[in-house]
Amino acid sequence: MKNKKVGTILCHDEERFLHGPVVPPIYQNSLFTFENWDAIDKAFDAKAESYIYSRLLNPTVEVAEKKIAELCKGEKAKLCASGIAAVTSAILHCVSAGDHIVAVENIYGPTNNFIGTYLKSKFNISVTYVDGTNTTQFEEALRDNTKLIYLESPASLTFELQDLKAVTALAKRNGIKTIIDNTWATPIFQNPLSLGVDIEVHSVSKYLCGHSDVVAGVIISTKNIIDAIIQAEHELFGAKMAPFEGWLILRSLRTLELRMERHMQNAMAIAKHLDKHPNVDRVFYPGLSSFQQYELGQNQMRGYSGLLSFKLATSDISKIKAFVNALQIFKIGVSWGGHDSLVYAPVISYLKELSPDRFEAMGIDASIIRISVGLEGVEDLIRDLDQALDY
Repeated sequence: MKNKKVGTILCHDEERFLHGPVVPPIYQNSLFTFENWDAIDKAFDAKAESYIYSRLLNPTVEVAEKKIAELCKGEKAKLCASGIAAVTSAILHCVSAGDHIVAVENIYGPTNNFIGTYLKSKFNISVTYVDGTNTTQFEEALRDNTKLIYLESPASLTFELQDLKAVTALAKRNGIKTIIDNTWATPIFQNPLSLGVDIEVHSVSKYLCGHSDVVAGVIISTKNIIDAIIQAEHELFGAKMAPFEGWLILRSLRTLELRMERHMQNAMAIAKHLDKHPNVDRVFYPGLSSFQQYELGQNQMRGYSGLLSFKLATSDISKIKAFVNALQIFKIGVSWGGHDSLVYAPVISYLKELSPDRFEAMGIDASIIRISVGLEGVEDLIRDLDQALDY
């Protein structure tokens, strides 16, 4: 059936297994055997689509990959062992030694480190950072050797948006590939491939799984691009997805739409509350009508997730620490996107992961706090924030 609703895609599997299980079985095996020489010989002619070795393809994992690809409106998806494995595999597919990348300033810390430090030192790949709020910035940053524009919309921490249709149109006119990290919005609220992006990546550890019990990533694109990544970066770097984790992702996808609706409801209520709090200087959340790019978000997204940040109305580090330590429901943790609410002060790790000039360029300081709003009762979450803000 074509043009299925999101809930139908998430709750039903196209594959049929022996004995008709309602939940796909876990194929917890490392390899697959063949009846004869010709059969395995034929499989090696189509490694990206054949069950040979679970590092490349596994039936359980493949069910999840097909579901994610359909959800993202892509031709094919490849699950990886972590979000950063998906990011680095996608980037390396697009660039070679001596190339140039244009990237959004406020991207995920390890991605920033990979692009700005690792690729430069290992392969002499240079990067120009732009804040991404104006498409002209991308155009002015292009060079003759630019091969990739790396996007994250909304961007990390301060959640600036990029005009995806305009940026991808610019890239296509210049023969440049585009990659977007769509972890924040999820396919429930944004479909970048439909807006012209070449490759979409996610940290599945966040909302797609949503239970804080799996570390995984995924790459979605055309069949040709994914097959090329499978036979090069994915196979050679060994970023495989284990069958059990693939099964857990399948379990989680069935409730993704419902969970995202609740994340959005809770986060919207909290963002509006904090926006009026006397001890909060500013709230960074695209769902607020006061957000500078609110209209762009309305045009290219269908909703907003549960991750937001805000700037405390103090630079006193002792008061900032006191606020974080006083929270009772929000637990201190580095990740996000799970059912439980978390709080994190990005200054803790960003100064360790990034150079001081990159940190300063991102416009981040110790007073910026990030919260991942979970699925708890929103009244309890607001009370928890209020009592901690009474520093």
